Amino acid sequence: MKKNWFQKELEKYSKLSGYKKPEKYSNMIKLDSNENYAVSLEFLQKIITEVKENIDVREYPLGGTERLVQSISKYIGLPKEMIGVGNGSDQIIDLILSTFASKETKILTSDPTFGFFEERCKLYSIPTIKIQFNKNMTLDLEKFLLNTKKADILYLDMPNNPTGFQFQRKDLEKLIREFNGLVIIDEAYVEFSDYSVIEMTKKINNLIVLRTLSKSFGLAGLRVGYFVANNKIIDTFTRVIQYPYPLNTLAIEVGIMALRQSKHFTDVAELVKKERSRIIINLQQMKIFEVFDSKANFVLFTAGGSSQRIYKALIEQGISIKNLGTIGSHEGCLRVTVGSQDMNSRFLTAIRDLLN
Repeated sequence: MKKNWFQKELEKYSKLSGYKKPEKYSNMIKLDSNENYAVSLEFLQKIITEVKENIDVREYPLGGTERLVQSISKYIGLPKEMIGVGNGSDQIIDLILSTFASKETKILTSDPTFGFFEERCKLYSIPTIKIQFNKNMTLDLEKFLLNTKKADILYLDMPNNPTGFQFQRKDLEKLIREFNGLVIIDEAYVEFSDYSVIEMTKKINNLIVLRTLSKSFGLAGLRVGYFVANNKIIDTFTRVIQYPYPLNTLAIEVGIMALRQSKHFTDVAELVKKERSRIIINLQQMKIFEVFDSKANFVLFTAGGSSQRIYKALIEQGISIKNLGTIGSHEGCLRVTVGSQDMNSRFLTAIRDLLN
């Protein structure tokens, strides 16, 4: 029987791998998904309980996203007309790609980059130009600059996932200014990093900066993302491209309440930075790993041929980290999320025990 057009299309898409979510474990110290366990669950539950008492989920969240945008505006110090929201930054990425990119557009990005972004490019058959990381897990600015005229869109997650790399500010700003197409800078981990380019959106009309409350605010389960761009991009996205109700009522109200207490989350981010340094120093002192600097809430290190054994041994001890395999010329790459102080100590102790 001859296949119709739909069956052919379905067969084509069914062959794609799709974004691979982490394994679901029970009774495990979960350090595999860059979630923020340094934020107290009790603190977040208190916010959620207070919010639940004052919402009516029978109603559509009319005016809710507008109030959330106002809270984000106050948090980042930019006009509300420059802010859009989405069901996680994933959804914002998806809508931007499906609307503005195609088989005829080329995207310049790093290799590796955010996995969801890569899979979405495959889904929409968008060709990519990928610049690989150097041996020390850094990116070469000149390689990007040499390829800017070949691409229509530049996408960089800064800091990068999974390496933790962040360009020097002057280098990233130079790249943004010299790129003539659409520039998307994903700042999902910015609160753990050295700087942001968000202020550049006031002068650069082709720049979109993505943000989220999943990481530094510990709200991964509520899927609250936002982005900053010039007024015309935001107006078009909000009125025409975005869903009528992109966020549910609970996510909106918890987001607003959390942003009102942003100082608490800023303090947590500082703690994460200190813990990140502790993990890096301790892993380096073990002498058998190559450990890379990070500006995010995770640390990438290589264990070569021992990576699979270490990964499985940690699982047996109730600790889950990310097994990334080969990145560029580096084999046996592992990534550990910076968790609470206790979680980090248990991870480091488990690693030492394995080596002994």
